[in-house]
Amino acid sequence: MKQQLGKNDVWQLNEMIKRSFRMAYPVQPRERVELVDNQIYLIDNRPAWVKFEGRLIPALNYLLESNFLKKVVVDMGAIQYVTSGADVFRPGIKSIDESIVKDEIIAIVDERHDKPLAVGIAMMSGPDMKAVEKGKVIKIVHYVGDRIWDFTKTI
Repeated sequence: MKQQLGKNDVWQLNEMIKRSFRMAYPVQPRERVELVDNQIYLIDNRPAWVKFEGRLIPALNYLLESNFLKKVVVDMGAIQYVTSGADVFRPGIKSIDESIVKDEIIAIVDERHDKPLAVGIAMMSGPDMKAVEKGKVIKIVHYVGDRIWDFTKTI
């Protein structure tokens, strides 16, 4: 079910995005903002933000236009697992942004095209990720091929 947001709701969404991602005016006044199934925010009929466990995460389609998240680069062998929704383990990582902090929302990109494959939550800081040799380091919350991605194909 789609619901168009009023000015106050859009203002609250903007404030939430500004606090979480330090973006100045992410949603412009003339843009049409709708909420689908109380979970996916559409901006001018394009999926832009998704509610996940009380937090906002950017939709992959939105990130493909402009990735503003810190990123972790995975090797080509890890792509099939990431795009199946598997969490990211340390051996599959090629490079890590050292400014990542624990519980931060980050982008997982492939090494060849530098395109976002998934959005995840860092389970440890960037320096800690670099220091470990094995184990799970990123929890995947949205990936290419999941139901949110598939939903964007129907719009």
